[in-house]
Amino acid sequence: MKIRLLILTLLFTGFSVSYGQDNHKMQPKETEDWSRKPPVVSPGTKRNPPSDAIVLFNGKNLDRWKKQGSNEPADWKVKRKKMQVSPPKGGIESRQKFGDCQLHIEWKTPVQDVKAGKTGQKCGNSGIFLMGLYEVQVLNSFENETYYNGMASSIYKQHIPLANATLKPGKWQSYDIIFTAPTFNSDKTLKSPAYITVIHNGILVQNHVEIKGPTTFIGRPSYKYHEAKGPISLQDHNNKVSYRNIWIREL
Repeated sequence: MKIRLLILTLLFTGFSVSYGQDNHKMQPKETEDWSRKPPVVSPGTKRNPPSDAIVLFNGKNLDRWKKQGSNEPADWKVKRKKMQVSPPKGGIESRQKFGDCQLHIEWKTPVQDVKAGKTGQKCGNSGIFLMGLYEVQVLNSFENETYYNGMASSIYKQHIPLANATLKPGKWQSYDIIFTAPTFNSDKTLKSPAYITVIHNGILVQNHVEIKGPTTFIGRPSYKYHEAKGPISLQDHNNKVSYRNIWIREL
């Protein structure tokens, strides 16, 4: 046993010395990478998005949105630089389609729902769908219990958030979402699944989790072939949730 340990020690020591000698012979420039110069992007502020962002909602109109599943103009309300879900008019979706992206979106659940005694999934419910298929839940989860993979910042019916960072109804909240779209093989089978990271009010709540397929209310999700890009969709779930300051960066 001692002989075996001695041999292993000598082998490891020899490898370490050899590896160290190789590094010692290298010049600093040999490990410098000049292959890709990053573009200059001016960081955003609370009022202004990054310089390379696409502004999906500017607080003035819904020109970049349409009724979900049609080419008709979106008819949600726009007032005081915010858009508001207008039940029962249905969801809306961006006219432009996206794949891999960074999405910033701010939202607010209505105080009226709490005053009306609404609870669970009936209180401040909406949703943000990447590619029109993969939902990050919007809900009043401040002192409002529901199933945990259906609360605010959950990947609906798939991933429970790491923390509940929800503010009171009537307070503006933010999601910063990093989304990697799924890819498919030439025979339309899944090549790689989608992944998502979500930061809710500055708190990491979803850490590069794997999406199991498009969002489903009943049953298990599974992938079916779809185009490489899709719209950002906002859900009408019969609650007057508000949105503002929506911008996106293609990755």
